[in-house]
Amino acid sequence: MEVRNHKLVGDDAITFVDTPNIGPGRLDPQYIVMHYTAGRSVASSVAWLADPAARASAHVVIGRAGEIVQLASFNKVAWHAGASRWRGVTGLNKYSIGIELDNAGVLERKGGRLQAWFGGDYSDSEAMSAIHQHEDRERFWHTFTELQIEVATRVVSIIADHYNISEVIGHDDISPGRKLDPGPAFPMKSFRSIAMGRRENDFEIFEAITQLNIRTGPGIAFEKLDRSPLPKGTRMKVLASEASWCAVEVPNVDNDPDIVGWVHGDFIRLSR
Repeated sequence: MEVRNHKLVGDDAITFVDTPNIGPGRLDPQYIVMHYTAGRSVASSVAWLADPAARASAHVVIGRAGEIVQLASFNKVAWHAGASRWRGVTGLNKYSIGIELDNAGVLERKGGRLQAWFGGDYSDSEAMSAIHQHEDRERFWHTFTELQIEVATRVVSIIADHYNISEVIGHDDISPGRKLDPGPAFPMKSFRSIAMGRRENDFEIFEAITQLNIRTGPGIAFEKLDRSPLPKGTRMKVLASEASWCAVEVPNVDNDPDIVGWVHGDFIRLSR
């Protein structure tokens, strides 16, 4: 499988269904955003994302049996992110490739079975109980299949290599409080590590878009480092991410030693 003319080719499992739900302008792909469909099936989700009434789309949908459906070329703006912000970038539709995974999302216990918002019955073996990173209550989540994750890892790795993607993130990362996908059933840390692991020593340079504090951990409860606040324009390497926070290394300035700490991702952006 490879990307050719902004489309996935080389695998009989790939189907192309053109969606009319495309934004103006040319896509500048910096990120890959992972979603779940919250739909009944891959076919129903593809049909909806190709319907003008939906006013939503994605570049690729991956089914539970490993099916791959591409709806938009990777140089086209798809409507998958909505109101969103990440690393100082707003409106991620213009800067990201959207990958949807066929998955029912949140499930609720009704009688002896679990059900999605659209109905349908799911067994306990098809679900997990967890607390979402942006919530404080435990809920049931439809799990992803092993084959689905395996295929998604391959697809994301190929796209990331071709477009020199800087990061794989979730819809819930870029729209916290508004979106829950791909949710806690999606193994984001291991998925990101495998899909992007070939670049684990290649750190892109970010810069502060305003003065910002650098802390000992990922949250305002952690103490500020002595170098806080970092001046606007400070350049840094992003070493890791946790929700909206980034572990960064700030190179030495005026003979000071390099420092490593955590900053909020909303206040940094890729240095061009």
